[in-house]
Order: sequence, then structure tokens, then C-alpha cells
Amino acid sequence: MSRLKDLYNDQIKDAMVKKFGYKNLMEVPKLDKIVINMAIGEAKENSKILDVAMKELETIAGQKPVLTRAKNSIANFKIREGMPIGCKVTLRGDRMYEFLDRLVNLSLPRVRDFRGVSADSFDGRGNYALGIKEQIIFPEIEYDKIDKVRGMDVIVVTTAKTDEEARELLTLFNMPFKK
Repeated sequence: MSRLKDLYNDQIKDAMVKKFGYKNLMEVPKLDKIVINMAIGEAKENSKILDVAMKELETIAGQKPVLTRAKNSIANFKIREGMPIGCKVTLRGDRMYEFLDRLVNLSLPRVRDFRGVSADSFDGRGNYALGIKEQIIFPEIEYDKIDKVRGMDVIVVTTAKTDEEARELLTLFNMPFKK
């Protein structure tokens, strides 16, 4: 079991109950899943790029990614329905907590000129979206072996009902929000 999961079960639940006054422990928000998405624009010309991106995402997440395909055709982007255009991975359980731990404590501090993540990226229902510009901030990726810098989206899905509850939950998980 991961260190963050133990922390959640002990200290974070108590702090959330104190701040929001929940009557039942099952009301306390928790992390549901983390979805990591990589959209590869060049995949329409060269399918090998998608294989490299999938391998990198697998290294980062510790789980095999799924290919994502275009839902509809867009003539201006030269994309046809069903074309592979990216990859994603959904983390739950211990892998989710371990990824969040590595993201917050190892990867985000490696970002150049890092002053914290935006506190405005909540969706109104307690979920948080974070865009990462380069995959080289993760220590698992070897800098010499990458062919191109790629970005990704990290979506943290919680069971919180409001953004305020979710912000407090992520703050207790040491998410470095801008002041």
C-alpha cells in the first residue's frame, strides 16, 4: 500500500471532517481516478510516433495505455473518423496514489520557473485538470532517448461535490497551488 493512501486514511480524512463538518466518514471526498492523456497531432502522417508516445506514457504511468481514435472527421486537420490520434491511461488504486506522489514531489518541482499549479483549473464538480508541457520532467524518462518533447493532460477525478472541497483535498495531498 502506498504512503499517500495511508496518509489519506489517517490525517486527510480527519482534516476534511474538521474543516467541512461531515456527519458521516463516507461523505469525505477521495480520489477516484487519474486520467493521463497524450494527443499526438503528427500521428496522422507517421504512426511510429504514436508507438513511441505510447511507450513513454507506459513508462510514466506504469500501466499500458489505450489508443484513442478520432470521433469524427475534420477536413481542415486532415483527420478521418477512426484514425488513431493519441493515447490515454486511467490509474486507480495504489498506482493512482503512487503516480500522484511522484507528480507532486518529484516531477512538478523539476519544471523550469515553477511557481505552483493554477488553482482555477477545477471544472465545477470537484475534478482538476493539469497540462504538462514536456514529458522530460518525469524521472523515469531518459533525456537522451527522447526524440521529441511531448505534452500531456493529467485529470484528477475526485468524489468531491464542490471545487472548494476538491481544492482542500488536493492541498492536503501537497499539490503546490499558486498563492
